Amino acid sequence: MRRIQTGLAISSDEVEINAIRAQGSGGQNVNKVSNAVHLRFAIATSSLPEAIRERLLKMGDQRISKEGVVIIKAQKFRSLEKNRIEALSRLQDLIQSVAAVPKLRRPTRPTRGAVERRMESKARRAQVKAGRGKVDE
Repeated sequence: MRRIQTGLAISSDEVEINAIRAQGSGGQNVNKVSNAVHLRFAIATSSLPEAIRERLLKMGDQRISKEGVVIIKAQKFRSLEKNRIEALSRLQDLIQSVAAVPKLRRPTRPTRGAVERRMESKARRAQVKAGRGKVDE
């Protein structure tokens, strides 16, 4: 069971973790040891609340596939266990980012005084620019 925040957790059987070979530098070790981690988390079949699942699916993150599966590849460390912890923490951060309910924006209007000040400023600027033309004698 991985706790995301108070009252929100995902069980370990919902997360599929596979060990794969890492890319990049590492010498001969990289070719023979599978120490990178591929994490897969199906959003639709998870035990997350419906609102969080919807926000996750609507999120335009490249780690979420069209089928609604979160795919995270962790290969930062040379240790399999550290990469597993890294992948789980990235999944936790992703879920926490949508767990907070977004604040609704209330449209506002500028005050009458602000509009008048803007118009006066525009008129002053227009007069300055009009005075830059050619001078007729």
